[in-house]
This record gives sequence, structure tokens and C-alpha cells, in this order.
Amino acid sequence: MKRFFQKLGPGLLFAGAAIGVSHLVQSTRAGADFGFGLIWALLLIHLVKYPFFQYGPRYASATGESLLEGYQKLGKGVLVLYGILTFLTMFTIQAAVTIVTAGIATSLFGDFIGVKIWSIVILSLSFIVLNIGKYRFLDVMMKVIIITLTLTTLVATVMAINSSNDSLTFVQLLPKGSIEITFLIAFMGWMPAPLDVSIWHSLWTTEKQKMNTDQPNPKTALLDFNIGYLGTIILGVSFVALGALIMYPTGKSFSSSAGTFSVQLIDMYTQSLGNWAYIIIGIAAFTTMFSTTLTTLDASPRSMHKTTELVFQKPFKNGYLIWSLVLSLGTLCIYFFFLSDMGMLIKAATILSFLTAPFYALANYILISSKHTPAEWQPSKLMHFVSCFGILFLIGFSVWYLTIL
Repeated sequence: MKRFFQKLGPGLLFAGAAIGVSHLVQSTRAGADFGFGLIWALLLIHLVKYPFFQYGPRYASATGESLLEGYQKLGKGVLVLYGILTFLTMFTIQAAVTIVTAGIATSLFGDFIGVKIWSIVILSLSFIVLNIGKYRFLDVMMKVIIITLTLTTLVATVMAINSSNDSLTFVQLLPKGSIEITFLIAFMGWMPAPLDVSIWHSLWTTEKQKMNTDQPNPKTALLDFNIGYLGTIILGVSFVALGALIMYPTGKSFSSSAGTFSVQLIDMYTQSLGNWAYIIIGIAAFTTMFSTTLTTLDASPRSMHKTTELVFQKPFKNGYLIWSLVLSLGTLCIYFFFLSDMGMLIKAATILSFLTAPFYALANYILISSKHTPAEWQPSKLMHFVSCFGILFLIGFSVWYLTIL
């Protein structure tokens, strides 16, 4: 068991990157506004995105290289387009996860320095941690955080169910009107995570392989991924349930202010567990969002550094450090000078992620089905079918959203 647990890593990093804004913010808000009515959307988007996320660790463990090297083999244009899309979205994504982390820090440790200053502190701390501890630190820390969050969330959900006096209804709803449909797109855009996280996962897989003396084992990599992916589903449903059981009966909605939202979130937990749990839940929520901030601040610079090296076909010394600085400063510029409202930041980031999803789905599917992937690790007939369905779904849903703007 100890040996097996040591082999886990990239799948839990995936879960750490996913279980953040999409779960703490979007899932609880879905439950608060729609009850259990959007469970269908949560399960459907997990099914639709599953193959494309799985192809990241599948390709990396089967070939020993990340999806970015694979994109290069598909054509330099694919790699360049990935770099452009990542550059256009990474600042908004980082700003969204950082402001939620700062909001929770404000409610937990006090608002004596305000959300904006907390954002600077959190980004600075994350930057220092990543450039000193690097991947090994992430690998160890994420196992502790994910286990802690899973246990506290499941306990809170069970206690909320036991203490609820309202009859549960699981009637599924289809949002109507531009506001509700926009939320649905945002909800599905980051549930369980943006599709470009598949590239991050492949990079983490190759980093994990450097730490192991054993030969790369695609079966172990897929098991690691499946454990992390199942965790995102279970916790996604749990957060929807918490919002549905505690907030939905009151008719209240979550605030778009980072500070107010974090107070509502932690209060939601303590209503089901009791006041004694305030500090425990607060720390769990903060560490969860801090881990998301860490993983995104690690992955985007890591992927951009690798992309620039592949595009220009030469190594760049300190490229990871430079891209980390660029992302940190760009995130603060967005937050301080352009958009500081948590609700709008999250909506912008999640919608951008959904609209770029068809590109990542197509690129991953073409690569994993091509000659560049060993035949024994190419998709089965069932995975081919699910992949084609997923690509059509993502394209169709994106076109539908653009037509109602």
C-alpha cells in the first residue's frame, strides 16, 4: 500500500487543480440556485471530458513525453495555437483562483489587510514555494490536502442530509434565459476543470517519471488518473448537495464578493457540522484553494516554458522562473486595473475555458489515435465513440452559447 501510494501523484495534482473554483464556488452556487436540478450537467460534462483528460497521462506514460511534444508532431501550427490560447487565458484563470483564495484568507485570518493585499501575499508565497520546492513539494502536499478535503466534505454532506427537514427533490432542470444559460456554460466550463489541464497532467506525469526508478507504467498512470477523476465527481456532487440542502431552502444566493462568499461558504459547513468545525473547515477550504493557486501557478509557466522551447527549438535558461514572474505580475495587473469582481472574473475565465475546449478535445483525440501513440495504448472502440460524442457536444454547446449572446 505504501508503494502504491507513493506512485500516485499526477492524478491527485489533477484533482487539486480541479477541486477549487469549479467545486467550492460553482458547484455550491449551482446547488444554492437550482437545488439538485443541475446534477445532470455535472455528470454529463464529466463523461464528455473524460477521454480528453485521460489522454494526457495515457500518452505521457506510453511515450515518455508530454502532450506538447505530441502537438509538435501534429504540426508546429497546433503547438503555436496552444501557446496563443494559453497566453490569452492563463492570466484570467490565475486571477480567478487567487481572488477566491484571498477571500477565504480574509474571512479566516482577518480582513486587516484586505482582499487585494491578501492576493499579493498568496501569489508571492506560491511563487517562492514553487521555485524552491518544485514538483516534489507539490506531489507530497497534494496527497494530504485532497484526503483532508475529501473527508471533511463527505462528513459535512452526510450531516447536512441527516439534519435536513425538507423533502429532497431530484427533478432535473434546464436553465432558461441568458443569465441562467450563461451560468450553465460557466458551470460546465470548469467542471471538473478546463481541458487544457490535460496538458498539465501530461507534464506532471513526465516529472513523476523522472522521480521513479521503475519503468513507466501506463496502467498505473491511468489508475492514478481515475482515482483523481472519481474524486472530482464525488466531491462535485457533495458540494452541489451542500448548496441544495443548506442554501437553496432559504432562497439566498452566494455573493459575487470574494470576502462575503467565503464567509457564506464556511458558514454553510458550520451549519451542518456545528460551530466547532469553523476553524477546521476554514483551513480545509483555504488549503484547497491555495493548492489550486499553486497548481495553476506551476502548470501554466511549466507549459509555456516547454512550448517556447519546442517552438524555437532551443532551451531557455530560467524559462520557468520568467514565465512564473510574467504570470504573477499579469494576474495582479488584471485584478488591480481591469477586473476585481470575483463573480465576473470567474464567469470570464470559465466561459473562455469552455469555448476553447473543442480545440483541446480535437488535438488530444487526433494525437492519441495517430501513429505517434503505440498501438496498444490507442483508444478502444468505446473510447473512440465517447470521444466523437464529446467533440460534437463541445462544439455544439459552444455554438449554441455564441448564438444566444
